[in-house]
Amino acid sequence: MRTSKALELAVIAWFVTASTTAWSQTAGAASASASAQGASGTAASGATAPVGRKADRALRRRVYAAIGKDKEISAGDISVITKDGAVILNGTVTDVAQIGKAETITRGVSGVTSVTSKLTVKKPLGGM
Repeated sequence: MRTSKALELAVIAWFVTASTTAWSQTAGAASASASAQGASGTAASGATAPVGRKADRALRRRVYAAIGKDKEISAGDISVITKDGAVILNGTVTDVAQIGKAETITRGVSGVTSVTSKLTVKKPLGGM
């Protein structure tokens, strides 16, 4: 009987400790995010990366610029969608190799956390 009571108390203590640790991590992340946003919505120094529409637009511009620098990729047929560091590439390219190259270039852009490619190869009008 004593062993089961001690085991029960140990399990309860473990749950309380785990719950407290999880709660403090979530609260710490939320308060850090709120303080990083500040009153003006810009990131404070020491923040990992700004979030929101402005940051998404800036990241999208950086990705477009990086892809546009590569002369082998026709960037005019590629659209870029960004959301909190995640990038989706849509559109068409003229060669299969350009898909991988566009993904590699995008991954190299500062602030990109993931890349999803929905690029396809545009077939010439002759159909071959």
